[in-house]
Amino acid sequence: VFMAGGQFLRGSDRTERDFAYNISARAIAQTEAEIEQAEQKLRQTGWFDREEDRTTVSTSSYCIGINLVTNQDYREFVRATNYPSPNISAAQYKQQGFLVHDYSKVGEFLWSNGTYPQDRSNHPVVLVSYNDALAYAEGQGIQTGGKYRLPTAIEWEKAARGKSGNYFPWGNDWQAEATNFGGNNINYTTAIATYPLSKSIYGVEDMAGNVFEYTSTLISVRDKGLHAVMKGCSWDDLPGFCRAAYQHTRPVDSRHILFGFRLVKVE
Repeated sequence: VFMAGGQFLRGSDRTERDFAYNISARAIAQTEAEIEQAEQKLRQTGWFDREEDRTTVSTSSYCIGINLVTNQDYREFVRATNYPSPNISAAQYKQQGFLVHDYSKVGEFLWSNGTYPQDRSNHPVVLVSYNDALAYAEGQGIQTGGKYRLPTAIEWEKAARGKSGNYFPWGNDWQAEATNFGGNNINYTTAIATYPLSKSIYGVEDMAGNVFEYTSTLISVRDKGLHAVMKGCSWDDLPGFCRAAYQHTRPVDSRHILFGFRLVKVE
């Protein structure tokens, strides 16, 4: 979908960050006392306090993929180029850290004999690194005669929230039924475009929930090398993470069951 250049509101302010902590606490606690205690613990993590401050920024025009790259898309790339299938060994998974899930859960996403898990063709591809995403973009260019890349963090955020800086694709209120996040007990990715409310005002699908997405924006982390900025929230996260303003970083060689991507077409 074509995104016209221009200004939009990026980042978050104190009101939005407080809201993020509160709705996350309400997703994991019941009584008001429990919610208050959970919110205090969440605030200690500082997760949302590290977001970019709310400000007006500008983008040039660009074309962003309506959908995440799916398992089927990626399998076609693998077969056309003989590129390795998405995978990670137990040892590699342990070594990269940020485990969250036991490797037995990772096993539900592993490919076998060059193909994805059964009945998951339209699910977003995961267990791919930043460099795998770049390789896919290059492969798409060769196949189609076009040129592709990952979106920048700013391009992704604009496509998700619109010009006025909405918290979510659907507005500023939290709606648990609007997306695949950690509170809906699916505990897995869902097919692309399953949640209409997660479609942005520009028609870009899955802009909250399902998987975090690699962007082309990189930062250098002291003693830890290059990290990619990731946007979007995943299927096991709390509501506060599903806001367009939220972002975090992971090493470019990371492969995880929570990470996927979409592309931008370069005109």
